[in-house]
Amino acid sequence: MRELRADCASCSGLCCVALPFSRSADFAVDKAAGEPCRNLRADFRCGIHRDLRGEGFPGCAAYDCFGAGQQVSQVVYEGHDWRSRPATAREMFAVFPVVRHLHELLWYLTEALTLSAARPLHADLRACLDEIEGLTRGTPDQILAVDVAAWRERVNPLLLRVSELARAGLRGKERRGADLMGADLAGAALRGANLRGAYLIGARLKKADLRRADLIGADLRAADLSGADLTGALFLTQSQVNAAIGDAGTKLPPALGRPAHWG
Repeated sequence: MRELRADCASCSGLCCVALPFSRSADFAVDKAAGEPCRNLRADFRCGIHRDLRGEGFPGCAAYDCFGAGQQVSQVVYEGHDWRSRPATAREMFAVFPVVRHLHELLWYLTEALTLSAARPLHADLRACLDEIEGLTRGTPDQILAVDVAAWRERVNPLLLRVSELARAGLRGKERRGADLMGADLAGAALRGANLRGAYLIGARLKKADLRRADLIGADLRAADLSGADLTGALFLTQSQVNAAIGDAGTKLPPALGRPAHWG
């Protein structure tokens, strides 16, 4: 999934400009869409990247664009940036979030195609992946015309079926969309559980068994995953992992990196 990993060196700081954020526990200041973050340097790098959390920007530390930044900067706009071509800046800022949404779908589809249990669906999954990849290589006008919501409606039933096939026989708990904020789930047997869209903010999941649990859309901000086993967890993303707390004993799927703040 290398092309779906953020490569900030090949991007013109799009996430630091295109996206808005509000002053909160995740961001120290307000920033409007299209307004460069005050920490963005002339070389498009973050001036406080090494201490985003300490400076009050844990939301930035957790964010991941799924490689949309370099796709927009290097492919769609052929290496041109918004500073050197200010006339296209607003358009570029509008294109970026669309491509980011599409790359997120590509992440899930790519993972689904690695699962042998989902083999009966591989043809449909591959067809969706190929179409979406084609969309991300379109012109700015073509990308802005993409109906992201319609694509999510098309892909979601496939991913639901993939999840069912991958978790078959495990008798995992059904906790889809559950409010588990701050819940004490230390050591919980959640293997094969359906935790789609679950609110796990601040949940205590130390040494929990989350193998092959479906975590698509689960909110893991400040969730304690110390010693937890997420081997084979379904549809887990880097941004979810970045937002959580873990340690050397936390087991992650091989496609995901261990955040620096875990120590």
